Amino acid sequence: MCPDKEYPVSMTARESKERQETDWLSPFAMRARESRGRNREEPACEVRTVYERDMGRILYSLPFRRLRHKTQVFFDPQNDHVCTRMEHVLYVSYLAETIGRALRLNTDLIRAIALGHDLGHAPFGHAGEATLDRLLRANGQGLTFSHERHGLRVVDILTEHRDRFGLNLTFEVRDGIASHCGERYDEYVLVPLRNKEEADLIPGSLRHDPPATLEGCVVRITDRIAYVGRDIEDATRSGLFFFDELPPGLMSILGANNSQMVDRLVKDVIENSLGQDAIIMSERTGKSLKELIDINYEKIYTAPRVIRYETQVGNTLEGLFDYYLNLASKGTSDGSPPALAFEDFRSRHPEPGARPARVVADYIAGMTDPFASRMFKMIYGV
Repeated sequence: MCPDKEYPVSMTARESKERQETDWLSPFAMRARESRGRNREEPACEVRTVYERDMGRILYSLPFRRLRHKTQVFFDPQNDHVCTRMEHVLYVSYLAETIGRALRLNTDLIRAIALGHDLGHAPFGHAGEATLDRLLRANGQGLTFSHERHGLRVVDILTEHRDRFGLNLTFEVRDGIASHCGERYDEYVLVPLRNKEEADLIPGSLRHDPPATLEGCVVRITDRIAYVGRDIEDATRSGLFFFDELPPGLMSILGANNSQMVDRLVKDVIENSLGQDAIIMSERTGKSLKELIDINYEKIYTAPRVIRYETQVGNTLEGLFDYYLNLASKGTSDGSPPALAFEDFRSRHPEPGARPARVVADYIAGMTDPFASRMFKMIYGV
């Protein structure tokens, strides 16, 4: 495409962008004008494509703002250099856009998915997620919790936009959020599942299938690239684990620090995915990445210090869950600040007929690490 190609003066800025996408993007890329659209139809913007609008809605949302006080592995840390959930999504966005631009994919769609992919995380990382899931299952009403499913719930139902609930995002962004977390770490080839339908995004139907677009596949594979080395950096600051403890053979393939690892993983994905209707990591690099993730699980995620702290997380969330469930079930308030804050949330909940446990899980999942800790101390402090 000629970079200074001119378009009709009568075109809006959005239409000009859409025409440029048609001319420049890969045949495998998702074009904004081909989006399956939103659940509620809206007039088109004269300036922004649908994916640019989605990006803005996520960026300005309250759940996104709260990500800066939700941490990845080390909860509510005193060290200001430990990675927050917001930093993580920015890293994912940057790296995924780098890959996507090299493959001529739609970077606006990539950015929107990346910025929104972790909106469903509970406080205290995966330990908080596991605790909420256990508490909901024990409640006996058939409810469960996972951050990718809850992420879809956050953008579809719980987040306010223009004086109503739900961000009303496009199908492709919603699919990318719901499908970003693969359970298999030996997944080296991601082929988009383009025949997905709206019914496949219903929370109970999610099966960790690949995303419907190549852009979503890029975010899914980049999620691992962004956190695996960064978590070792945080572990180093906490004295848990150090890069020089990694096997020499692994370092010879992936590198000896986070910067080298990111560089090699990103380049590997680009080199193997060029001209393909799939996002591909070479088997050699993919196996090395899985080995590194396994080491992280042993040395960091399941380290005795982390497990002991997760016990504290479990106690905190169990205490909050029991307290708020009692309030929700009785429909009364004890007049304390924690009770009044919850009552305000419950009174504005977008699903008036939601079961008490569902409302409580929605409330707790939206908390930041320090807010959850503060509420627990206010409720149970003596």
